[in-house]
Amino acid sequence: MGITARGLGLLVAAAVLLGVGFRYAYPELTVLGAAAAVAVGYALVTAAWRPRLTVERSADPDRVARGEPASMTLTVRNTGRLRAANLVAQDRCGDALVPVPLLRLRPGRDTTVRYEVPTRRRGVVPVGPLRVTRRDPLGLVALARPYGGTVPVWVHPRIHPLTAVPTGAGRSLDGLVDSVPHGSITFDSLREYVVGDELRRVHWRTSARVGELMVRENVDTSLPRIVVALDNRAVAHPERVDGVAESFESGCEAAASVVAAAVREDLPVTLLLVSPDAEDPTGGGGPLDRLAAVELADGGVDVLRTAMSRLRQERLGDTLVFLTGPGARGELGHVGALRGAYPSVVVGVLGAPDRTPPGAAGLVVVDAADGAEFAAEWDGIRRW
Repeated sequence: MGITARGLGLLVAAAVLLGVGFRYAYPELTVLGAAAAVAVGYALVTAAWRPRLTVERSADPDRVARGEPASMTLTVRNTGRLRAANLVAQDRCGDALVPVPLLRLRPGRDTTVRYEVPTRRRGVVPVGPLRVTRRDPLGLVALARPYGGTVPVWVHPRIHPLTAVPTGAGRSLDGLVDSVPHGSITFDSLREYVVGDELRRVHWRTSARVGELMVRENVDTSLPRIVVALDNRAVAHPERVDGVAESFESGCEAAASVVAAAVREDLPVTLLLVSPDAEDPTGGGGPLDRLAAVELADGGVDVLRTAMSRLRQERLGDTLVFLTGPGARGELGHVGALRGAYPSVVVGVLGAPDRTPPGAAGLVVVDAADGAEFAAEWDGIRRW
């Protein structure tokens, strides 16, 4: 509850009038002071009345790509039984406040407001709660209360279509590593026939030699497994435009494009963040939600070295896509050390003013100014 400047002035005047009236026996001043005090008391009682409101909100849709339209529908219902609500309300949408008219909202009635959610920037836009301000008729006291919860709107990075997808590295029984574009069925061993086995799997030559029916056991080689590592260290993205690291935004778009291409081809994909401070900021959400919520974090070369050590130990896939900014060009040697653990390593450097020198750390390096250029360069890769 807050007293307005008018209410504070009237309260001070009431105290002065009452004090002077009683001290010097001026009944007129005493009456004026008492009237001012009663007005402030009435304002406090009026503003303290809490309207009974229910708030429902629905985002349409609640997940969009950067720049795509999204709207919020807010429904406010007066669940009281005695009096109409005549209030001033504002709904918080990110950093902005959206006015919500609640004029003469009768008991049992509701009002609906629909407004656009800003999606110019990648991120999670919190919408709500509704802030209802109750004022007295004289404008002496104002009391603001929150109603309803907060609904997030996920603004994902833009996805640029990628045509090419990496080939996998399937390891055969003799230890050789071959490129496996879409997985395959490989012979594993022979075993004795049991009732229910398909006759077309019987290996007749071996059956004739041993005198018993023998059938082939096959194994399904793994599909290509892609690991996308996004460098979210602030030192890797030193340039800022209006407080925003455009190279990092481009890196998020590149990561989203690779993830979307892998999902489209039904390939397993894992998204990792270099800085552990922002690891899995959505609490278990999908990769695109994590890319919407991720922010730049502190960390130097030690953080990068720890992340590369984790990738080497866990070996989460056979194709590693490392996305970074111009500030990490001198640290690509730590990524190149993973070539023994990952048969295919591709590095994307986003937002650099010039191209990375050829043969940097022996890696396949894709230089791109933004996410769209990264997609064009990605489709031109001939060696995975």
